[in-house]
Amino acid sequence: MKILVINSGSSSIKYKLFDMPQEHLISKGALEHIGEKGSKVPDHYSGLKTILGKVDAVWAVGHRVVHGAEKFEKPAVVNQKVINGIKECCAIAPLHNPANLSGILACQKLLPGVKQVAVFDTAFHQSIPVHAYIYGLPYDYYQRLRVRKYGFHGTSHEYVAAEARRILKRPLNKLKLISCHLGNGCSITAIDKGKSVDTSMGFTPLEGLVMGTRCGDVDPALVTHIMRKERIDAHNMERILNKESGLKGVSGISNDMRALELKAKAGNRRARLAIDIFVYRIRKYIGAYCSVLGGLDALIFTAGIGENQPGIRADICRGLFKYLDRQPKIMIIPTNEELMIARQTYKLIRR
Repeated sequence: MKILVINSGSSSIKYKLFDMPQEHLISKGALEHIGEKGSKVPDHYSGLKTILGKVDAVWAVGHRVVHGAEKFEKPAVVNQKVINGIKECCAIAPLHNPANLSGILACQKLLPGVKQVAVFDTAFHQSIPVHAYIYGLPYDYYQRLRVRKYGFHGTSHEYVAAEARRILKRPLNKLKLISCHLGNGCSITAIDKGKSVDTSMGFTPLEGLVMGTRCGDVDPALVTHIMRKERIDAHNMERILNKESGLKGVSGISNDMRALELKAKAGNRRARLAIDIFVYRIRKYIGAYCSVLGGLDALIFTAGIGENQPGIRADICRGLFKYLDRQPKIMIIPTNEELMIARQTYKLIRR
């Protein structure tokens, strides 16, 4: 049975077509610069129409949706109630959810009668306990505005945890895992008995680790201080925190870790500093999550940096577990979020 997995971004659509349950990848591809000046693809409807011209006999469609807030604890078959819920989450994920929704609505028109499933990045983290997701703010903000830690990259963390179980040949309910998704966006998740119990990203993907262009954890008062001193409005401050900070902001060179490693080896001090800050923040989170879990069976690295840059992994792990009685396994597991979405779509539609 063919399942089409769609990742619809603001100006791009990535897709993979799987034959399930064999999990055979039939085809994949991407369209970029959707809606941009000079593009031959004016909108997501046209983009998906082009993609569907390359595939046939689609049994179901699985969509990546970034934010499901507290409305969606698990994947959901798309209906009007689900669409309305995704729309409501657009206010807290304005860069992602509208684009994700465009893909769903386009598929409704182009594939009438074909079941669609929304798979949420935040769903895996809905198992985080209340004391870990409530911020130290007036509780009224949570009650009225649902301000809390949500976490992201959930599909990736869930996939690599399942792969760790398979490789280690141990049931998930017997494992304590820390998963490090390290790419341009970065997050770490503590996984106990197959469930997320804490994660580094928060209400938005800005919290936590130093990333390619995101600052990660900073003193909130520092943000308002800079806004007053530099006379920066909220919109531009958000842009600086999300687009001009992190590795790019510290190094003044690039958000690409490969470029920074080359510059650091050539003696560039700011490139070296950016890498050191990146590594230190990861080590600190791993140490904290070892304490949260009460031990560790395996540390997993995944995504672009995690999978492909052994020097960074070595810096992170150097002496990290010397105080533990039992050394955890260090695992490099390539993530496959699209396959995880296909699995969840197949499981839900079959049921």
